[in-house]
Amino acid sequence: MVRSLWTAATGMNGQQANIDTIANNLSNVNTTGFKKQRVEFEDLIYQTVRTAGTPATEDTITPVGVQMGHGVKVASTLRMFDQGSLQNTGNISDVAIQGEGFFRVLQYDGSYAYTRDGSFKIDADRQLVTSNGLKVLPEITFPEGYIPERITVTQDGRVTAYVNDLDEPLDIGIIELYRFQNSAGLSAVGENLFKQTPASGIAIAGRPGTEGFGKTIHKFLEMSNVSTVSEMVNMIVAQRAYEFSSKAIQTTDSMLGTAAGLKR
Repeated sequence: MVRSLWTAATGMNGQQANIDTIANNLSNVNTTGFKKQRVEFEDLIYQTVRTAGTPATEDTITPVGVQMGHGVKVASTLRMFDQGSLQNTGNISDVAIQGEGFFRVLQYDGSYAYTRDGSFKIDADRQLVTSNGLKVLPEITFPEGYIPERITVTQDGRVTAYVNDLDEPLDIGIIELYRFQNSAGLSAVGENLFKQTPASGIAIAGRPGTEGFGKTIHKFLEMSNVSTVSEMVNMIVAQRAYEFSSKAIQTTDSMLGTAAGLKR
């Protein structure tokens, strides 16, 4: 009977983690390039009271065994990298990815990070950077006298701009994309950034629109792929599961109280 207390407690802990994940998804519903997470569970170790196939008599064996479960635990929090909706911003430095791929940025410690957030800015050195000032790689630097309203980013990542007194646009550079064999294995580090891990595999570089990479869409941003309706339904399911586990604890407590109150 005491086992059920701890078993139900694992269920409550698991659903608390589920609610925490759902809350994080909902809080980032308007975060550019955000990818929702899903909690996956697995059952805990079993106590085998009787093994299936144990001899019952000289001529028979038990067809099934007796195993008592010990609850549940969080196995993983899977990040879903399905496409978010594209929103037209009209901003000359905004770039969205339609399809597979990530932008690469250079962090302050010299390491690389990857993002789907294309809300870029042009800094005082005329370089393309993130909202936190991280350089987009390969570096894109606009020449002096460029006309901001006449910057163009094609779907294959080519960046061009018009400069004062020139009739033809200048090629500024190419925005490369990067993909991974296992994108779900990337490690989220905040600020809309992901870091490469042994589980994700090494980054594979490519040009937008080729070799399975997505396209770059100028003056658009990819919004979060969180569905508020789905998350609210998941929250209700998690809440009910939490209540069921707590009810199991209350029932076990009542049974223990009954047993403790027995008199000879």
